Amino acid sequence: MVLPNEHGDVTPLGVWPGTAYPLGATYDGAGTNFSVFSEVAERVEVCLIGRTGAETRVPLEEVDGYVWHAYVPTIAPGQRYGFRVHGPYDPDRGLRCDPGKLLLDPYGKAFAGRFDDDPSLYTYGRDSLGHTMTGVVINPFFDWADDRAPKRPYHETVIYEAHVKGMTMTHPLVPRELRGTYAGIAHPAIVDHLKSLGVTAIELMPVHQFLHDNLLLARGLRNYWGYNSFGYLAPHQDYAADTRDGAAVTEFKAMVRALHAEGIEVILDVVYNHTGEGNHLGPTVAFRGIDNAAYYRLVEDDPSHYMDYTGTGNSLNVRHPHTLQLIMDSLRYWIVDMHVDGFRFDLAATLARELHDVDRLSTFFDLVQQDPVVSQVKLIAEPWDVGEGGYQVGNFPGLWTEWNGKYRDTVRDYWRGEPATLGEFASRLTGSSDLYEATGRRPSASINFVTAHDGFTLRDLVSYNDKHNEDNGEDNRDGENYNRSWNCGVEGPTDDPAVVALRERQSRNMIATLALSQGTPMLLHGDEMGRSQRGNNNAYCQDSPLSWMDWSLSQKNSDLVEFTRAAFALRAAHPVFRRRRFFDGRPTPDHDRPGDIAWLTPAGEEMTAADWDSGFGRSLAVFLNGDAIAEPGPRGERVTDDSFLLCFNAHDAPIDFTLPGSDFAVAWSVVLDCSTPTGAADARYPATATVGVPARCLLVLRRTT
Repeated sequence: MVLPNEHGDVTPLGVWPGTAYPLGATYDGAGTNFSVFSEVAERVEVCLIGRTGAETRVPLEEVDGYVWHAYVPTIAPGQRYGFRVHGPYDPDRGLRCDPGKLLLDPYGKAFAGRFDDDPSLYTYGRDSLGHTMTGVVINPFFDWADDRAPKRPYHETVIYEAHVKGMTMTHPLVPRELRGTYAGIAHPAIVDHLKSLGVTAIELMPVHQFLHDNLLLARGLRNYWGYNSFGYLAPHQDYAADTRDGAAVTEFKAMVRALHAEGIEVILDVVYNHTGEGNHLGPTVAFRGIDNAAYYRLVEDDPSHYMDYTGTGNSLNVRHPHTLQLIMDSLRYWIVDMHVDGFRFDLAATLARELHDVDRLSTFFDLVQQDPVVSQVKLIAEPWDVGEGGYQVGNFPGLWTEWNGKYRDTVRDYWRGEPATLGEFASRLTGSSDLYEATGRRPSASINFVTAHDGFTLRDLVSYNDKHNEDNGEDNRDGENYNRSWNCGVEGPTDDPAVVALRERQSRNMIATLALSQGTPMLLHGDEMGRSQRGNNNAYCQDSPLSWMDWSLSQKNSDLVEFTRAAFALRAAHPVFRRRRFFDGRPTPDHDRPGDIAWLTPAGEEMTAADWDSGFGRSLAVFLNGDAIAEPGPRGERVTDDSFLLCFNAHDAPIDFTLPGSDFAVAWSVVLDCSTPTGAADARYPATATVGVPARCLLVLRRTT
C-alpha cells in the first residue's frame, strides 16, 4: 500500500498487478488502478506527486497488449499523478519518448497546476516536473438524484451556442464567485434567459481540458475559445468555481443536472481532430511522449513532421485502433458518467480521413454507427477541414446532422441583396433537401445558423464590410476575409438614424429567417441582444470584454430580445415551421386546394422557371399549408396547424404583395413584422388585398377565417 507522510508525499508499501481496463486512473473506494497504452515504450512508471511536489515513481510492470498497468492500494481521490515513458528517441523516425517528461494521462478525468512554458517542455532530457500540469485521481461517485436526459427530438430543438466564461462573466445576477464557471451557467438567471428564448439545448464551446499557446501568452493573450485540447475526459479546470483538485468534475455534473431539470440539453463542442501539443516544435505534455506514431498522423516520407489537416500543427491518427478507442471511450464517458446529450465535432472531416481523402464510410463512422451508447445522442458535424477536399457539407452518414455552411452563406447573401439567390434561398429555407434527402435524412439534419463563434456576430455582420482583428496582434492578417457582410452604408458604429434602423431591421430579418426555416436552428450567444466584437471576426484569443456577453445590452436592446423571443415562440407553437419530413410540393389531386407548400411572386402568382432564374429578383412569398402536414405526431395522430404566408422583400425599396385568394384563405392576419422593433403587429387583410412590405423586410401572415 501507499502511506502519505506529514508533507502529503507518498511512499508505496505495495503494488498489485491491477488490470489493463479501464484505461486511466480508476478509484474503486479502496485504491486506484493506473493503466496507459504505449506500443513503443520499453518501461513505464506512474509518478505520484505529493503536495510539496515530491515525486514517487511506481513501475508499471504488467503489460497486456501494450497496455501498462498496476493497482496501488489506498491511493484516493485528489492524488496528483503523471507518467514517465522510457523508450527510443529518434524524431527522424517519429519516435519521441523522453523519460525526462512528466506526461499527462490521455484518460485523465481531472488536471491540476499550470504549464509555465519552461524549456523543459520542448527540450529532450530536461525534467518537466513542476513546469507542467498533473493528472488528478477523481471520486467517480455523484448523486444524480432523479436526473433524466430530456431526449428532445431534433425537429423540436433550438440550439444556443455559448462560451462558459463569456456568457456568465458580466451577468449582474450571477454572483461574482460563480461568473465564468459551470456553476454560473447553471445559475437561474442564465437558465431563465435561455428558456425565455425557447432554447432547448446549450452547445458549449470546448470544455475538454486545454492549454494556451505559448505564442499567444507571449502577446498577453490566451486561447479563449479552447480549441487546443489534450484532456478528452476532463472538464477544463479554469471553468470551475471550486478550485480544489478534481472539483471541476462535480461542478460540471451539477450544471448538467440543473439544466436537465429545466428541460435543456447539454451539447459539447469537441476537438478530436488535433491536440494542444502543436507541430514538431510544440511542447511534449502527453501523446507525443507516450507513443507519437500511434496518436498522430506523421508525414509518410518525413515522420519528424506532422500531417496538418486542421491548421493547428498536428492531426490525430484516427487510423490507429487505440486512438479510435480513446475517442470512443471519451464520448461514452461524457454520455454515461457526465450525462451530456450530444456533441458537435470540430473539423469533423479530419476524422473521416482514412488515408488522404475524406471517406464518409471511414472506420470512425462505422464505430459510431454500431455503438449502442454514442449512436443514440445528438451528433453534429462541422463538415469541413482545411485539407484538400475537406468541404463535405451534405456528405456525412445518416446518423449525423451538420452545420450547414451553405445555409449561412445563402441567408447572408439574400438579405444583403446579392443577385441570383432566390432558388438557393428557397432550398435553404425548406431544409436543404438537395443536401440531405438523398442519404435518408430529415430536414433536421441541417443545423441552420447565420452566425457562430467563428466569424462576425450578428450585430457586426450588419455593421462591418471588413474584419478588424488588430487586437489579435497579427496586423489584421488572421480571420476570414470574405464574410458576406454588409455595413448598411457606414463602417462600424454610427449615430445615423437611417443606418441604425436598417441594421436593426436586417438583424430581425435574419433572426426571423432562422427561426422559421425548416431544420434545426442555432443561435449564437448574445446575438439576441446585439452583442458586438467591434468587427473582430476571429476572437479566439480575446479572453476579455471584447468577446464576453455584455448583459447591459439586454436592457439597451430589449426590443431585439423581445423580437427574438417572439420569433422562436412562433416556431415552437406551430409544427408547420418544424416539420419532420421534407415538403412534397405537389398540389392536391383535384388541384382545387394548394399542396403543402406554394411559392408565389409578389403579384400572388405561382413562381415560374423564369421567376426563379431571374438574376435581379429579390422578393418572393411562400405559403405553408398547415392542413397538409403528411407526417403523423408521436402517437400516430394526424398533425394539423395554422397556415402561413411569408413575404420576403430583400429589395432596397418597398414592394406591394398581392395576398393569395380564396384557394388559400379568406383573410390574413400579420403575426410578425420585421419592420417593427419587437415584431408586433395587429393588421388584418382580406384575401387578394395588396400589402406593402417595406424595403428589406420579412412579413409573416397567418390564414384566418
